[in-house]
Amino acid sequence: MCKSKHFLITTKQNWQIYSFILQYFTIFAPQNIKMFTKKIMAKELKNLTKRSENYSQWYNELVVKADLAEQSDVRGCMVIKPYGYAIWEKMQHKLDAMFKETGVQNAYFPLLIPKSFLSREAEHVEGFAKECAVVTHYRLKTNEAHDGVVVDPEARLEEELIIRPTSETIIWNTYKNWIHSYRDLPLLINQWANVMRWEMRTRLFLRTAEFLWQEGHTAHATREEAEERARMMLRVYADFAEKVMAVPVMQGVKSETERFAGALDTYTIEAMMQDGKALQSGTSHFLGQNFGRAFDVQFLNKDNQPEYAWATSWGVSTRLMGALIMTHSDDNGLVLPPALAPIQVVIVPIYKTEDELARLRERLGAIADELKELGISVKLDDNDQKRPGFKFADYELKGVPVRLVMGPRDMENGTIELMRRDTLEKETLSIEGIAQHVKNVLDDMQTAIFEKARKYRDEHIYECDDYEEFKSRIKDGGFFLCHWDGTAETEARIKEETQATIRCVPFAFEQTPGTDMVSGKPAKYRVLIARAY
Repeated sequence: MCKSKHFLITTKQNWQIYSFILQYFTIFAPQNIKMFTKKIMAKELKNLTKRSENYSQWYNELVVKADLAEQSDVRGCMVIKPYGYAIWEKMQHKLDAMFKETGVQNAYFPLLIPKSFLSREAEHVEGFAKECAVVTHYRLKTNEAHDGVVVDPEARLEEELIIRPTSETIIWNTYKNWIHSYRDLPLLINQWANVMRWEMRTRLFLRTAEFLWQEGHTAHATREEAEERARMMLRVYADFAEKVMAVPVMQGVKSETERFAGALDTYTIEAMMQDGKALQSGTSHFLGQNFGRAFDVQFLNKDNQPEYAWATSWGVSTRLMGALIMTHSDDNGLVLPPALAPIQVVIVPIYKTEDELARLRERLGAIADELKELGISVKLDDNDQKRPGFKFADYELKGVPVRLVMGPRDMENGTIELMRRDTLEKETLSIEGIAQHVKNVLDDMQTAIFEKARKYRDEHIYECDDYEEFKSRIKDGGFFLCHWDGTAETEARIKEETQATIRCVPFAFEQTPGTDMVSGKPAKYRVLIARAY
Protein backbone atom coordinates (compact mmCIF):
# COMPACT_ATOMS: atom_id res chain seq x y z
CA MET A 1 0.00 0.00 0.00
CA CYS A 2 2.83 2.40 0.88
CA LYS A 3 4.59 1.71 -2.40
CA SER A 4 1.37 2.29 -4.32
CA LYS A 5 0.67 5.60 -2.53
CA HIS A 6 4.23 6.79 -3.07
CA PHE A 7 3.95 5.96 -6.73
CA LEU A 8 0.75 7.99 -7.07
CA ILE A 9 2.21 11.01 -5.30
CA THR A 10 5.38 10.85 -7.35
CA THR A 11 3.46 10.52 -10.59
CA LYS A 12 1.22 13.48 -9.69
CA GLN A 13 4.18 15.63 -8.71
CA ASN A 14 6.04 14.73 -11.88
CA TRP A 15 3.00 15.63 -13.94
CA GLN A 16 2.68 19.03 -12.22
CA ILE A 17 6.34 19.77 -12.85
CA TYR A 18 6.01 18.58 -16.45
CA SER A 19 2.93 20.76 -17.03
CA PHE A 20 4.66 23.86 -15.64
CA ILE A 21 7.77 23.35 -17.79
CA LEU A 22 5.68 22.56 -20.85
CA GLN A 23 3.70 25.79 -20.38
CA TYR A 24 6.94 27.74 -19.97
CA PHE A 25 8.41 26.30 -23.17
CA THR A 26 5.17 26.90 -25.09
CA ILE A 27 5.13 30.60 -24.16
CA PHE A 28 8.80 31.56 -24.00
CA ALA A 29 10.69 28.96 -26.02
CA PRO A 30 8.39 27.22 -28.55
CA GLN A 31 11.36 26.11 -30.63
CA ASN A 32 12.45 23.81 -27.76
CA ILE A 33 9.08 22.24 -27.03
CA LYS A 34 9.50 19.34 -29.44
CA MET A 35 12.83 18.23 -28.01
CA PHE A 36 11.54 18.41 -24.43
CA THR A 37 8.16 16.75 -24.96
CA LYS A 38 9.52 13.95 -27.16
CA LYS A 39 11.74 12.67 -24.37
CA ILE A 40 9.15 13.02 -21.59
CA MET A 41 6.15 11.73 -23.52
CA ALA A 42 7.98 8.75 -24.99
CA LYS A 43 8.28 7.58 -21.38
CA GLU A 44 4.87 8.67 -20.09
CA LEU A 45 2.75 7.55 -23.06
CA LYS A 46 4.60 4.70 -24.73
CA ASN A 47 7.01 3.06 -22.28
CA LEU A 48 7.34 0.02 -24.55
CA THR A 49 9.47 -2.96 -23.72
CA LYS A 50 12.44 -2.99 -26.10
CA ARG A 51 12.45 -5.61 -28.81
CA SER A 52 15.93 -6.72 -27.80
CA GLU A 53 14.78 -7.37 -24.23
CA ASN A 54 11.57 -9.31 -24.88
CA TYR A 55 10.26 -9.40 -28.43
CA SER A 56 7.04 -11.19 -27.51
CA GLN A 57 6.19 -8.71 -24.75
CA TRP A 58 7.06 -5.79 -27.05
CA TYR A 59 4.54 -7.09 -29.59
CA ASN A 60 1.77 -7.66 -27.04
CA GLU A 61 2.24 -4.20 -25.53
CA LEU A 62 2.38 -2.46 -28.88
CA VAL A 63 -0.89 -3.98 -30.13
CA VAL A 64 -2.67 -2.64 -27.04
CA LYS A 65 -0.88 0.71 -26.62
CA ALA A 66 -1.29 1.61 -30.30
CA ASP A 67 -5.06 1.04 -29.97
CA LEU A 68 -5.15 -1.80 -32.48
CA ALA A 69 -6.91 -4.49 -30.45
CA GLU A 70 -7.53 -5.85 -26.98
CA GLN A 71 -8.54 -9.11 -25.35
CA SER A 72 -12.25 -9.82 -25.14
CA ASP A 73 -14.09 -11.28 -22.17
CA VAL A 74 -15.01 -14.10 -24.55
CA ARG A 75 -12.23 -16.63 -24.14
CA GLY A 76 -9.75 -16.62 -27.02
CA CYS A 77 -11.45 -13.78 -28.90
CA MET A 78 -10.33 -10.22 -29.48
CA VAL A 79 -11.86 -6.80 -29.95
CA ILE A 80 -10.39 -5.01 -32.97
CA LYS A 81 -10.44 -1.31 -32.11
CA PRO A 82 -11.25 1.43 -34.64
CA TYR A 83 -7.63 2.25 -35.50
CA GLY A 84 -6.76 -1.41 -36.02
CA TYR A 85 -9.93 -2.01 -37.99
CA ALA A 86 -9.15 0.98 -40.23
CA ILE A 87 -5.91 -0.74 -41.25
CA TRP A 88 -7.78 -4.01 -41.89
CA GLU A 89 -10.35 -2.11 -43.99
CA LYS A 90 -7.58 -0.76 -46.20
CA MET A 91 -6.22 -4.28 -46.58
CA GLN A 92 -9.68 -5.52 -47.53
CA HIS A 93 -10.24 -2.74 -50.03
CA LYS A 94 -6.94 -3.28 -51.84
CA LEU A 95 -7.12 -7.08 -51.82
CA ASP A 96 -10.75 -7.05 -52.96
CA ALA A 97 -9.83 -4.94 -55.98
CA MET A 98 -6.94 -7.28 -56.82
CA PHE A 99 -9.24 -10.32 -56.62
CA LYS A 100 -11.83 -8.73 -58.88
CA GLU A 101 -9.18 -7.93 -61.48
CA THR A 102 -8.80 -11.70 -61.91
CA GLY A 103 -12.55 -12.24 -62.40
CA VAL A 104 -13.51 -13.12 -58.82
CA GLN A 105 -16.94 -12.13 -57.44
CA ASN A 106 -18.01 -11.81 -53.80
CA ALA A 107 -20.79 -13.81 -52.16
CA TYR A 108 -21.72 -14.91 -48.66
CA PHE A 109 -22.47 -18.35 -47.21
CA PRO A 110 -23.90 -19.50 -43.85
CA LEU A 111 -21.92 -19.34 -40.61
CA LEU A 112 -23.36 -22.68 -39.46
CA ILE A 113 -22.52 -25.95 -41.21
CA PRO A 114 -24.40 -29.25 -40.66
CA LYS A 115 -22.10 -31.79 -39.03
CA SER A 116 -22.85 -34.32 -41.78
CA PHE A 117 -21.26 -32.01 -44.36
CA LEU A 118 -17.90 -32.21 -42.62
CA SER A 119 -18.10 -35.98 -42.60
CA ARG A 120 -18.16 -36.23 -46.40
CA GLU A 121 -14.47 -35.41 -46.95
CA ALA A 122 -12.56 -37.60 -44.50
CA GLU A 123 -9.16 -35.87 -44.63
CA HIS A 124 -10.78 -32.45 -44.33
CA VAL A 125 -12.81 -33.29 -41.24
CA GLU A 126 -9.84 -34.97 -39.60
CA GLY A 127 -7.79 -31.81 -40.08
CA PHE A 128 -10.35 -29.58 -38.36
CA ALA A 129 -12.19 -31.89 -35.96
CA LYS A 130 -10.29 -30.80 -32.83
CA GLU A 131 -10.88 -27.10 -33.54
CA CYS A 132 -14.64 -27.13 -34.17
CA ALA A 133 -17.17 -25.34 -31.98
CA VAL A 134 -20.52 -27.16 -32.00
CA VAL A 135 -24.06 -25.75 -31.68
CA THR A 136 -26.34 -28.35 -30.07
CA HIS A 137 -29.45 -26.38 -28.97
CA TYR A 138 -31.55 -23.58 -30.39
CA ARG A 139 -33.23 -22.11 -27.30
CA LEU A 140 -32.66 -20.89 -23.74
CA LYS A 141 -35.15 -20.63 -20.90
CA THR A 142 -35.35 -18.90 -17.52
CA ASN A 143 -33.95 -20.99 -14.68
CA GLU A 144 -36.01 -22.08 -11.68
CA ALA A 145 -34.77 -19.18 -9.55
CA HIS A 146 -35.73 -16.72 -12.30
CA ASP A 147 -32.36 -14.98 -11.99
CA GLY A 148 -30.70 -16.33 -15.13
CA VAL A 149 -31.06 -18.59 -18.13
CA VAL A 150 -30.23 -22.21 -18.92
CA VAL A 151 -30.21 -24.29 -22.07
CA ASP A 152 -33.65 -25.73 -22.76
CA PRO A 153 -33.13 -29.51 -22.92
CA GLU A 154 -36.24 -29.79 -25.08
CA ALA A 155 -34.61 -27.64 -27.78
CA ARG A 156 -31.85 -29.98 -28.88
CA LEU A 157 -31.10 -29.86 -32.60
CA GLU A 158 -31.77 -32.98 -34.65
CA GLU A 159 -28.34 -32.49 -36.23
CA GLU A 160 -25.57 -30.50 -34.60
CA LEU A 161 -24.28 -27.43 -36.43
CA ILE A 162 -20.60 -26.49 -36.67
CA ILE A 163 -19.49 -22.86 -36.52
CA ARG A 164 -17.46 -22.68 -39.70
CA PRO A 165 -13.71 -23.31 -39.29
CA THR A 166 -13.57 -22.86 -43.08
CA SER A 167 -16.29 -23.09 -45.71
CA GLU A 168 -15.34 -25.68 -48.33
CA THR A 169 -18.13 -28.05 -47.32
CA ILE A 170 -21.05 -25.60 -47.21
CA ILE A 171 -19.89 -23.92 -50.41
CA TRP A 172 -19.43 -27.10 -52.41
CA ASN A 173 -22.80 -28.35 -51.22
CA THR A 174 -24.17 -25.14 -52.78
CA TYR A 175 -22.10 -25.41 -55.96
CA LYS A 176 -23.82 -28.65 -56.94
CA ASN A 177 -26.92 -26.53 -57.59
CA TRP A 178 -25.00 -23.97 -59.65
CA ILE A 179 -22.81 -26.15 -61.85
CA HIS A 180 -24.28 -28.38 -64.58
CA SER A 181 -22.22 -27.76 -67.71
CA TYR A 182 -18.69 -26.72 -68.64
CA ARG A 183 -20.34 -23.45 -69.69
CA ASP A 184 -20.96 -22.73 -65.97
CA LEU A 185 -17.23 -22.85 -65.33
CA PRO A 186 -14.99 -21.45 -64.08
CA LEU A 187 -16.88 -20.35 -60.98
CA LEU A 188 -14.78 -17.80 -59.10
CA ILE A 189 -16.23 -16.87 -55.70
CA ASN A 190 -14.81 -15.14 -52.64
CA GLN A 191 -16.37 -14.30 -49.29
CA TRP A 192 -15.27 -11.92 -46.53
CA ALA A 193 -16.25 -13.54 -43.26
CA ASN A 194 -15.35 -14.62 -39.75
CA VAL A 195 -14.43 -18.15 -38.76
CA MET A 196 -14.01 -20.02 -35.48
CA ARG A 197 -11.19 -22.40 -34.63
CA TRP A 198 -10.99 -23.38 -30.99
CA GLU A 199 -7.42 -22.37 -30.21
CA MET A 200 -6.04 -23.19 -26.77
CA ARG A 201 -3.19 -20.65 -26.83
CA THR A 202 -4.19 -17.34 -28.33
CA ARG A 203 -2.37 -14.15 -29.23
CA LEU A 204 -3.86 -10.96 -30.62
CA PHE A 205 -4.05 -11.06 -34.43
CA LEU A 206 -1.65 -14.01 -34.73
CA ARG A 207 -3.87 -16.72 -33.33
CA THR A 208 -7.37 -16.20 -31.92
CA ALA A 209 -10.37 -18.48 -31.67
CA GLU A 210 -12.42 -16.18 -33.90
CA PHE A 211 -10.76 -14.20 -36.65
CA LEU A 212 -11.64 -12.28 -39.80
CA TRP A 213 -10.52 -13.38 -43.23
CA GLN A 214 -11.41 -13.86 -46.84
CA GLU A 215 -11.76 -17.29 -48.40
CA GLY A 216 -11.87 -17.85 -52.12
CA HIS A 217 -13.43 -21.00 -53.57
CA THR A 218 -13.24 -21.73 -57.29
CA ALA A 219 -14.49 -24.54 -59.51
CA HIS A 220 -12.94 -25.44 -62.88
CA ALA A 221 -13.45 -27.72 -65.83
CA THR A 222 -9.87 -29.01 -65.97
CA ARG A 223 -7.03 -29.82 -63.63
CA GLU A 224 -4.74 -27.41 -65.46
CA GLU A 225 -7.13 -24.48 -64.97
CA ALA A 226 -7.50 -25.22 -61.26
CA GLU A 227 -3.77 -25.56 -60.67
CA GLU A 228 -3.09 -22.30 -62.52
CA ARG A 229 -5.76 -20.51 -60.46
CA ALA A 230 -4.19 -21.74 -57.21
CA ARG A 231 -0.78 -20.45 -58.30
CA MET A 232 -2.30 -17.20 -59.62
CA MET A 233 -3.89 -16.39 -56.27
CA LEU A 234 -0.59 -17.05 -54.51
CA ARG A 235 1.00 -14.48 -56.81
CA VAL A 236 -1.79 -12.03 -55.93
CA TYR A 237 -1.02 -12.52 -52.24
CA ALA A 238 2.71 -12.08 -52.82
CA ASP A 239 2.14 -8.88 -54.80
CA PHE A 240 -0.12 -7.52 -52.07
CA ALA A 241 2.35 -8.39 -49.33
CA GLU A 242 5.30 -6.79 -51.08
CA LYS A 243 3.75 -3.82 -52.88
CA VAL A 244 1.11 -2.80 -50.33
CA MET A 245 2.29 -4.18 -46.98
CA ALA A 246 5.98 -3.71 -47.88
CA VAL A 247 6.60 -7.20 -46.48
CA PRO A 248 9.00 -9.38 -48.50
CA VAL A 249 7.81 -12.99 -48.80
CA MET A 250 9.07 -16.36 -49.98
CA GLN A 251 6.73 -18.28 -52.27
CA GLY A 252 6.73 -22.05 -52.26
CA VAL A 253 4.80 -25.28 -51.90
CA LYS A 254 4.14 -26.98 -48.58
CA SER A 255 5.32 -30.48 -47.67
CA GLU A 256 2.69 -33.20 -47.58
CA THR A 257 2.59 -33.02 -43.77
CA GLU A 258 1.95 -29.27 -43.80
CA ARG A 259 -0.74 -29.27 -46.51
CA PHE A 260 -4.22 -27.95 -45.94
CA ALA A 261 -6.58 -30.77 -44.94
CA GLY A 262 -8.10 -32.18 -48.14
CA ALA A 263 -5.67 -30.51 -50.57
CA LEU A 264 -3.39 -32.10 -53.15
CA ASP A 265 -1.03 -29.13 -53.01
CA THR A 266 -0.78 -26.10 -50.74
CA TYR A 267 1.13 -23.03 -51.87
CA THR A 268 2.30 -20.50 -49.31
CA ILE A 269 3.93 -17.13 -48.79
CA GLU A 270 6.28 -17.01 -45.79
CA ALA A 271 7.46 -13.76 -44.22
CA MET A 272 10.32 -13.25 -41.78
CA MET A 273 9.64 -11.27 -38.62
CA GLN A 274 12.29 -9.17 -36.89
CA ASP A 275 13.06 -11.96 -34.42
CA GLY A 276 13.92 -14.26 -37.30
CA LYS A 277 10.78 -16.38 -37.04
CA ALA A 278 8.57 -17.21 -40.02
CA LEU A 279 4.94 -16.20 -40.31
CA GLN A 280 2.73 -18.00 -42.82
CA SER A 281 1.00 -15.02 -44.38
CA GLY A 282 -1.27 -16.53 -47.02
CA THR A 283 -2.06 -19.91 -48.57
CA SER A 284 -3.62 -21.15 -51.78
CA HIS A 285 -4.76 -24.75 -52.19
CA PHE A 286 -5.24 -27.03 -55.18
CA LEU A 287 -7.99 -29.37 -53.99
CA GLY A 288 -8.21 -31.64 -57.03
CA GLN A 289 -11.63 -33.28 -57.38
CA ASN A 290 -11.91 -34.20 -53.71
CA PHE A 291 -14.76 -31.83 -52.89
CA GLY A 292 -16.37 -32.31 -56.28
CA ARG A 293 -16.63 -36.03 -55.52
CA ALA A 294 -17.60 -35.56 -51.86
CA PHE A 295 -20.56 -33.30 -52.79
CA ASP A 296 -21.34 -34.82 -56.18
CA VAL A 297 -20.58 -31.65 -58.14
CA GLN A 298 -20.61 -32.98 -61.71
CA PHE A 299 -20.84 -31.18 -65.03
CA LEU A 300 -21.09 -32.22 -68.66
CA ASN A 301 -17.77 -31.51 -70.36
CA LYS A 302 -17.29 -30.47 -74.01
CA ASP A 303 -17.58 -34.11 -75.05
CA ASN A 304 -20.94 -34.29 -73.27
CA GLN A 305 -19.47 -36.63 -70.65
CA PRO A 306 -20.05 -36.22 -66.88
CA GLU A 307 -17.01 -35.13 -64.89
CA TYR A 308 -16.33 -33.92 -61.37
CA ALA A 309 -15.36 -30.27 -60.97
CA TRP A 310 -11.80 -29.31 -60.04
CA ALA A 311 -11.38 -27.04 -57.03
CA THR A 312 -9.18 -24.44 -55.35
CA SER A 313 -9.45 -22.47 -52.14
CA TRP A 314 -7.27 -19.65 -50.85
CA GLY A 315 -7.28 -17.23 -47.94
CA VAL A 316 -5.59 -14.59 -45.83
CA SER A 317 -6.72 -13.34 -42.43
CA THR A 318 -6.22 -10.68 -39.77
CA ARG A 319 -2.93 -12.49 -39.11
CA LEU A 320 -1.62 -10.08 -41.74
CA MET A 321 -1.94 -7.39 -39.06
CA GLY A 322 0.60 -9.30 -37.01
CA ALA A 323 2.91 -9.56 -40.01
CA LEU A 324 2.65 -5.81 -40.60
CA ILE A 325 3.49 -4.99 -36.98
CA MET A 326 6.36 -7.44 -36.52
CA THR A 327 8.06 -6.75 -39.85
CA HIS A 328 8.35 -2.96 -39.62
CA SER A 329 7.74 -1.55 -36.15
CA ASP A 330 10.41 -0.35 -33.71
CA ASP A 331 10.96 0.51 -30.06
CA ASN A 332 9.03 3.78 -30.49
CA GLY A 333 5.87 2.09 -31.78
CA LEU A 334 4.24 1.21 -35.07
CA VAL A 335 5.88 1.84 -38.42
CA LEU A 336 3.19 1.67 -41.10
CA PRO A 337 3.74 1.65 -44.85
CA PRO A 338 1.90 4.69 -46.26
CA ALA A 339 -0.29 2.44 -48.45
CA LEU A 340 -2.01 1.07 -45.33
CA ALA A 341 -1.80 3.97 -42.88
CA PRO A 342 -5.29 5.22 -41.91
CA ILE A 343 -3.74 8.68 -41.47
CA GLN A 344 -0.85 9.26 -43.84
CA VAL A 345 -0.09 12.82 -42.70
CA VAL A 346 -0.87 14.54 -39.41
CA ILE A 347 -0.54 18.32 -39.12
CA VAL A 348 0.01 19.82 -35.67
CA PRO A 349 -0.13 23.59 -35.05
CA ILE A 350 1.93 25.09 -32.21
CA TYR A 351 0.39 28.25 -30.78
CA LYS A 352 0.03 30.44 -27.68
CA THR A 353 -3.13 32.43 -28.38
CA GLU A 354 -6.49 31.88 -30.04
CA ASP A 355 -5.54 34.43 -32.68
CA GLU A 356 -2.41 32.46 -33.59
CA LEU A 357 -4.45 29.25 -33.72
CA ALA A 358 -7.00 30.87 -36.05
CA ARG A 359 -4.28 32.03 -38.46
CA LEU A 360 -2.50 28.66 -38.31
CA ARG A 361 -5.76 26.82 -38.95
CA GLU A 362 -6.32 28.83 -42.11
CA ARG A 363 -2.82 28.25 -43.45
CA LEU A 364 -2.57 24.60 -42.45
CA GLY A 365 -6.09 23.93 -43.68
CA ALA A 366 -5.02 25.08 -47.14
CA ILE A 367 -2.04 22.70 -47.01
CA ALA A 368 -4.35 19.85 -45.89
CA ASP A 369 -6.62 20.53 -48.87
CA GLU A 370 -3.66 20.40 -51.26
CA LEU A 371 -2.62 17.04 -49.81
CA LYS A 372 -6.15 15.65 -50.10
CA GLU A 373 -6.25 16.66 -53.76
CA LEU A 374 -3.24 14.38 -54.25
CA GLY A 375 -5.17 11.48 -52.69
CA ILE A 376 -3.37 11.67 -49.33
CA SER A 377 -5.30 11.06 -46.09
CA VAL A 378 -4.68 13.97 -43.70
CA LYS A 379 -5.59 14.91 -40.14
CA LEU A 380 -5.25 18.51 -38.93
CA ASP A 381 -5.03 18.09 -35.17
CA ASP A 382 -5.94 21.43 -33.58
CA ASN A 383 -7.40 19.82 -30.44
CA ASP A 384 -6.59 22.20 -27.61
CA GLN A 385 -7.29 19.56 -24.95
CA LYS A 386 -3.97 17.82 -25.64
CA ARG A 387 -0.49 19.27 -25.47
CA PRO A 388 1.74 19.01 -28.56
CA GLY A 389 4.00 16.55 -26.74
CA PHE A 390 1.12 14.13 -26.24
CA LYS A 391 0.23 14.41 -29.90
CA PHE A 392 3.78 13.83 -31.10
CA ALA A 393 4.20 10.73 -28.97
CA ASP A 394 0.75 9.35 -29.82
CA TYR A 395 1.14 9.70 -33.58
CA GLU A 396 4.64 8.27 -33.42
CA LEU A 397 3.30 5.32 -31.43
CA LYS A 398 0.54 4.78 -34.02
CA GLY A 399 2.95 4.89 -36.93
CA VAL A 400 1.56 7.90 -38.82
CA PRO A 401 4.07 8.13 -41.71
CA VAL A 402 4.52 11.94 -41.90
CA ARG A 403 4.11 14.65 -39.29
CA LEU A 404 3.99 18.35 -40.21
CA VAL A 405 4.41 20.98 -37.50
CA MET A 406 4.03 24.75 -37.80
CA GLY A 407 4.25 27.50 -35.20
CA PRO A 408 3.84 31.30 -35.48
CA ARG A 409 7.52 31.82 -36.33
CA ASP A 410 7.35 29.10 -39.00
CA MET A 411 4.30 30.78 -40.50
CA GLU A 412 6.12 34.13 -40.62
CA ASN A 413 9.10 32.49 -42.32
CA GLY A 414 6.96 30.53 -44.74
CA THR A 415 8.36 27.19 -43.46
CA ILE A 416 7.09 23.98 -41.93
CA GLU A 417 8.79 21.07 -40.14
CA LEU A 418 8.40 17.57 -41.59
CA MET A 419 9.22 14.34 -39.74
CA ARG A 420 9.07 10.91 -41.36
CA ARG A 421 8.19 8.05 -39.05
CA ASP A 422 10.41 5.36 -40.53
CA THR A 423 13.69 7.19 -39.88
CA LEU A 424 12.52 9.83 -37.34
CA GLU A 425 14.42 12.36 -39.44
CA LYS A 426 13.22 15.97 -39.46
CA GLU A 427 13.68 18.74 -42.00
CA THR A 428 12.48 22.33 -42.23
CA LEU A 429 10.97 23.09 -45.61
CA SER A 430 9.38 25.94 -47.52
CA ILE A 431 5.62 25.64 -47.63
CA GLU A 432 5.78 26.29 -51.38
CA GLY A 433 5.27 22.95 -53.09
CA ILE A 434 5.01 21.16 -49.74
CA ALA A 435 2.13 18.91 -50.86
CA GLN A 436 4.08 17.40 -53.75
CA HIS A 437 7.15 17.05 -51.51
CA VAL A 438 5.09 15.13 -48.95
CA LYS A 439 3.76 12.83 -51.67
CA ASN A 440 7.32 12.15 -52.80
CA VAL A 441 8.32 11.39 -49.21
CA LEU A 442 5.42 8.95 -48.82
CA ASP A 443 6.38 7.18 -52.05
CA ASP A 444 9.99 6.98 -50.88
CA MET A 445 8.91 5.63 -47.49
CA GLN A 446 6.88 2.85 -49.08
CA THR A 447 9.93 1.72 -51.02
CA ALA A 448 12.42 2.28 -48.19
CA ILE A 449 10.38 0.30 -45.66
CA PHE A 450 10.19 -2.64 -48.05
CA GLU A 451 13.90 -2.51 -48.90
CA LYS A 452 14.84 -2.38 -45.21
CA ALA A 453 12.73 -5.47 -44.50
CA ARG A 454 14.09 -7.29 -47.55
CA LYS A 455 17.68 -6.51 -46.59
CA TYR A 456 17.07 -7.86 -43.09
CA ARG A 457 15.48 -11.04 -44.45
CA ASP A 458 18.17 -11.67 -47.04
CA GLU A 459 20.89 -11.23 -44.42
CA HIS A 460 19.23 -13.95 -42.37
CA ILE A 461 18.86 -16.65 -45.03
CA TYR A 462 21.47 -19.39 -44.73
CA GLU A 463 22.34 -22.54 -46.62
CA CYS A 464 23.12 -25.31 -44.16
CA ASP A 465 24.16 -28.92 -44.70
CA ASP A 466 25.29 -29.84 -41.19
CA TYR A 467 22.60 -30.85 -38.71
CA GLU A 468 24.61 -30.04 -35.59
CA GLU A 469 25.35 -26.57 -36.93
CA PHE A 470 21.68 -26.16 -37.79
CA LYS A 471 20.58 -27.12 -34.28
CA SER A 472 22.97 -24.63 -32.69
CA ARG A 473 21.97 -21.74 -34.98
CA ILE A 474 18.21 -22.18 -35.41
CA LYS A 475 17.51 -20.86 -31.90
CA ASP A 476 18.76 -17.44 -33.03
CA GLY A 477 16.21 -17.34 -35.85
CA GLY A 478 16.51 -17.09 -39.59
CA PHE A 479 15.52 -19.00 -42.72
CA PHE A 480 17.64 -22.10 -43.36
CA LEU A 481 17.86 -23.72 -46.78
CA CYS A 482 18.57 -27.38 -46.15
CA HIS A 483 18.51 -30.53 -48.24
CA TRP A 484 15.62 -32.84 -47.33
CA ASP A 485 15.08 -36.47 -48.24
CA GLY A 486 11.31 -35.96 -48.56
CA THR A 487 10.30 -38.28 -45.72
CA ALA A 488 7.82 -37.49 -42.96
CA GLU A 489 10.16 -39.18 -40.47
CA THR A 490 12.96 -36.69 -41.08
CA GLU A 491 10.52 -33.79 -41.01
CA ALA A 492 9.10 -34.96 -37.66
CA ARG A 493 12.56 -35.37 -36.14
CA ILE A 494 13.55 -31.82 -37.08
CA LYS A 495 10.38 -30.48 -35.50
CA GLU A 496 10.75 -32.53 -32.32
CA GLU A 497 14.42 -31.72 -31.76
CA THR A 498 14.50 -28.06 -32.81
CA GLN A 499 10.89 -26.75 -32.76
CA ALA A 500 11.49 -25.73 -36.38
CA THR A 501 9.32 -26.80 -39.30
CA ILE A 502 9.66 -27.12 -43.04
CA ARG A 503 7.92 -23.97 -44.21
CA CYS A 504 7.97 -24.77 -47.93
CA VAL A 505 9.94 -25.86 -50.96
CA PRO A 506 10.78 -22.33 -52.19
CA PHE A 507 10.33 -21.37 -55.83
CA ALA A 508 13.00 -18.65 -55.80
CA PHE A 509 16.03 -20.90 -55.41
CA GLU A 510 17.58 -23.14 -57.98
CA GLN A 511 17.13 -26.70 -56.79
CA THR A 512 20.06 -29.11 -56.93
CA PRO A 513 20.37 -32.67 -55.60
CA GLY A 514 22.27 -33.18 -52.36
CA THR A 515 22.35 -35.13 -49.12
CA ASP A 516 19.83 -34.79 -46.31
CA MET A 517 21.58 -33.21 -43.32
CA VAL A 518 19.59 -35.39 -40.87
CA SER A 519 19.30 -38.83 -42.46
CA GLY A 520 22.25 -38.76 -44.84
CA LYS A 521 19.96 -40.02 -47.61
CA PRO A 522 19.85 -38.53 -51.13
CA ALA A 523 17.78 -35.34 -51.35
CA LYS A 524 16.20 -33.81 -54.45
CA TYR A 525 15.94 -30.22 -53.26
CA ARG A 526 16.48 -27.69 -50.50
CA VAL A 527 13.57 -26.71 -48.30
CA LEU A 528 13.03 -23.61 -46.19
CA ILE A 529 13.17 -24.46 -42.48
CA ALA A 530 12.45 -21.99 -39.66
CA ARG A 531 10.81 -21.60 -36.32
CA ALA A 532 7.42 -20.06 -36.86
CA TYR A 533 4.44 -18.36 -35.26
